[in-house]
Amino acid sequence: MQSIFWSVEEVAQRAKQFYENGIRQNVEYSDNIGKMIVIDAQTGEYGIDPTGVETALKLKQKNPNARLFTIRIGYDVAVSFGGAMERTAE
Repeated sequence: MQSIFWSVEEVAQRAKQFYENGIRQNVEYSDNIGKMIVIDAQTGEYGIDPTGVETALKLKQKNPNARLFTIRIGYDVAVSFGGAMERTAE
C-alpha cells in the first residue's frame, strides 16, 4: 500500500470530521470520558484506551502507513503545548 502524504493539519481535519460525523455519539458516555481515542484519518477506524498507545500500535500493525490522530474523549483538546513564559520583575 502506498503512503498518503498529508500535512498534520489535514490529518487532524479528517480525523475530527470522522469524530464529529459519527464516532462522537458512539463513544461519549461516562465510562469513556477522559480516555484517548485514536482515529485512522484515512479509514475512520478507531479504538479507545486510557493512553491511546495500545490502540495506536494495533492500528499501525493493521496498516503501517496509517495516519493517526488522538483525541481525549469529552474534551476539546488532547494535549496543549503552551507559548513562551516570561520572567516578571519582583
